[in-house]
Amino acid sequence: MASTPVEPPVPIVPFKNCPIATSLGVLGRKWSLLIIRDIGWKRADRFNALLRTIPGLTPRMLALRLSELEDAEMIHRVEAHNSPKLVRWALTKKGEDIMPVLMRLVAFGSRWFPERIFADERPRTLAEIYPENGGNHPWITGAPD
Repeated sequence: MASTPVEPPVPIVPFKNCPIATSLGVLGRKWSLLIIRDIGWKRADRFNALLRTIPGLTPRMLALRLSELEDAEMIHRVEAHNSPKLVRWALTKKGEDIMPVLMRLVAFGSRWFPERIFADERPRTLAEIYPENGGNHPWITGAPD
């Protein structure tokens, strides 16, 4: 049975540029969202750790994307005081604001592409994937932290 189409919301403020296209100018570059994902989920915050967690990403491309994300103020360098070579990356407030969008991508993929995501190929909700804090985590609810 076909669902009834939902009318899109109509903005009351005119756009100078499309906000989606503008956001994708930075975030739509290959590897950018995966780098933000890994820094945000605290799986990797150093250069070599990012290379290990993102298969296919080259050192040259990682350096370029880190520079672009830093220029866009999505991430910032955290340098250790005792060693200028020990650099970590952290999300800025702007970078943290993309995390609920990434969580919606987790929800979308888990629902519509379960055969590619889960060994048992069964669709799942975010509440099933993140049962401990799924109901009230700001990345899932989209609420400001």
